[in-house]
Amino acid sequence: MKAIIPAAGIGTRLRPHTHTLPKALLYVAGRPIISHILEDVKKLGASSVVLIVGYKGELIQEYVAKEYKDLNAEFVFQAERSGIGHAVHLTRSVADTGEPALIILGDTILRTDLARIVGSRTNVLGVKEVDDPRRFGVCEVRGKRIVRLVEKPKDPPSNLALVGLYFLRDSSLLFQVLGEQIDKGIRNHGEYQITDALQMMIDRGSEFETFQVGEWYDCGKPEALLETNRRLLEGQTEVPATEGSIFVPPVSIAPTARIVNSIVGPHVSIAADSAVENSIVKDSILDRGANVSNCLLAGSIVGSQAVVRGGFQHLNIGDSSEVIHE
Repeated sequence: MKAIIPAAGIGTRLRPHTHTLPKALLYVAGRPIISHILEDVKKLGASSVVLIVGYKGELIQEYVAKEYKDLNAEFVFQAERSGIGHAVHLTRSVADTGEPALIILGDTILRTDLARIVGSRTNVLGVKEVDDPRRFGVCEVRGKRIVRLVEKPKDPPSNLALVGLYFLRDSSLLFQVLGEQIDKGIRNHGEYQITDALQMMIDRGSEFETFQVGEWYDCGKPEALLETNRRLLEGQTEVPATEGSIFVPPVSIAPTARIVNSIVGPHVSIAADSAVENSIVKDSILDRGANVSNCLLAGSIVGSQAVVRGGFQHLNIGDSSEVIHE
């Protein structure tokens, strides 16, 4: 099985953080988004993992090379972001081998039984019931079998939204129809949608079933990233033993983070080499090397090497910035 991870998104709604990092490397619940996905994929024994990168893609390559040395990773560059269908098509030279393909979007964190999906004898699409399916690709089903797929419909045929998880037994047919889609310029909402390619497969007799995923976490906006951090940390009870400070679980504190005379938690992720001193920090994410002192910080995202000092703060501050309240 090949695992394909489209991770070329710019993440404009997550600025200022994505001015310096690709969205897939933003920190949440103890590790970058892409790491949550790669940890899940590693357990499945994929023959290789193909990552589609674009904006600041060299940083993803460097991260994977450093942290996942044993992973058979290949990289494909998407210069023009023209949709998920276009991104997956770019992997054809390395991924169209006749093996089944598992596609997981690089900004989607799932907590579900992936082993059951890849053990299926047919094509499977991960779905979740949502209140407003008009923002998603949507399935029309008979039983568990999918009969129609529609991208961002004005009048949804169901409330079953595609969550960015696709398992293709018929992977060669997928690459064939993606090629036809691009050759004919078949776009939807201005992009080459993988939803349209999957519908072409259904029209040619390929069978698809739905799989209701357990938990599906959005990382597209700052408030969504904080909510994902809260949800993923739930259930963690381990806290570091640091004299002079109090930790209110759940928290994720990197071993090299320095916490002095502070109260940290609940729902706080602090990355490596960060420092918190004489402060109260809750419901927040501090990226690598962040420095927080003499303040109360809540509902905040503090970028790598950023400095926050003094006062009550509710922040969304990018890398290498300073906020000082005298």
